[in-house]
Amino acid sequence: MDSKSPRALRKICIVGGGTAGWIAAALMAEHFKGKLCDIELVESDDIGTIGVGESTVPPFLQLLAKLGVNEQEFIAETQASFKLGITFRDWKKKGEDYFHPFGGIGAPVELSEFYQLWLKARANGYEGALQDFAPASVMAREGKFTLPFKALRTPIGGAAYALHVDALRVAQFLRRFSEERGVKRTEGMVDDVRLRADGFVEQLVLKDGRTVEADFFIDCSGFRSLLIGKALKVGYQDWSHWLLCDRAIAAQTENVGPPAPYTLAHAQDFGWRWRIPLQHRSGNGYVFSSRHLSDDEATATLMAQVEGETVMGPMVVPFKTGVRDRIWDKNVVSLGLASGFIEPLESTAIHLIYRGMDFLFRYLPDRDCDPALITEYNRRMTADFEEIRDFIILHYCTTQRDDTAFWRECAAMAPPESLQRKIELFRANGTLSEGLDELFRNASWQSVMEGMGVQPRTYHPLVDRIAFEGVPQQLDHAAALLRRVVEDLPTHQGFIQTHCASPTPQRVAPSAA
Repeated sequence: MDSKSPRALRKICIVGGGTAGWIAAALMAEHFKGKLCDIELVESDDIGTIGVGESTVPPFLQLLAKLGVNEQEFIAETQASFKLGITFRDWKKKGEDYFHPFGGIGAPVELSEFYQLWLKARANGYEGALQDFAPASVMAREGKFTLPFKALRTPIGGAAYALHVDALRVAQFLRRFSEERGVKRTEGMVDDVRLRADGFVEQLVLKDGRTVEADFFIDCSGFRSLLIGKALKVGYQDWSHWLLCDRAIAAQTENVGPPAPYTLAHAQDFGWRWRIPLQHRSGNGYVFSSRHLSDDEATATLMAQVEGETVMGPMVVPFKTGVRDRIWDKNVVSLGLASGFIEPLESTAIHLIYRGMDFLFRYLPDRDCDPALITEYNRRMTADFEEIRDFIILHYCTTQRDDTAFWRECAAMAPPESLQRKIELFRANGTLSEGLDELFRNASWQSVMEGMGVQPRTYHPLVDRIAFEGVPQQLDHAAALLRRVVEDLPTHQGFIQTHCASPTPQRVAPSAA
């Protein structure tokens, strides 16, 4: 006897493959265990996957854990490397770098964050750099790596890490994972979307005339947004007045040396350039403003700076920064590029896909799609997009560069009120407002604020509870101890070779970009 609710979802259809589609399929296959409803994914081999988002953030490892995927095997199969954070070059001023590490900075002292103690020390003439106390920063600087959770009782235990991945191979890995667990893949191109009288999506019509019906749909059709945008006509909040870049040139090159355990974000005259090192090759790109630079000029700038032989590209990727007015509308949830886009400066694209599915499981509807569930889902997901938007804008609006029209425009912008409040609170005494379950925690905001020259006027009064005599010497000792521990670690390349090396790949055809 079937004990399901009479209005339970019988079938969910995912429109579009790629990273978004196959993450959605894999998570549902693992969560539903074949017992809740059927899952069908419709995609066309004629539509290429945009594989520029090859860098992740630490919660990506939670995604792998939820799927029960062996991390070591995943890294080898996707030719991944480890990522301890991001180096920002020339963002504050030309010739200055800073590092945004994953994980913590120092250890709390009594009731105070380490950052507050460091602020007091600096106010008293201490010259040690904040990142000297961030284990991920020190490991990245020295090109070393180990798994922090296997060294919890050491100075590197507070570090965290993510992965640099080949997005195409991730999609292939998750497709195999999903199909092994019962997800049906249908090859075909969606030609039309038919709606019910109440506006819900009822049926997809494929180019060859076949139809696909479902109770609930997940739109992973990328910037085309076939369901949420084209069929349901949900509007789009445009954030391009804050984030000026609207195009990217992407290319892949052979590695010329061992991969670094961090992403490079190098500010250029009219945007910024990324370098994401995998085991055998690197993803490269130039994110830029088309109001200030042409595609040809951007391509020439990028290709003059990349290292190694080009194996794919360069290709142009236009985008529009912003978010849907409603990420979930009626019986359609949008994921990935269909739901919104924030440039890849902090590698958040895959994270937002994972969060979108996490909240969908939390607010999973029946066939009626109760509006209360939809409203709460949209509130939480929009808050995630806005938090990440503000964190990205922080890198631009605090620049001291005035050497091009692009950077002058960034420096002159009025940031969102939510970000302005955060900056003003931080400038008061290093305090940070915290939202609900945010991706970027205090160490991230402290690192970027400090790196961009946004400094508190004083420290938090509670730090004065701590006896300050001898603190500078203790800080020097802690930094030296961290350096010594990191010196004894394997190199990033050595760790990969020992634990998760991937064979040298065959050349991938350019059409798979």
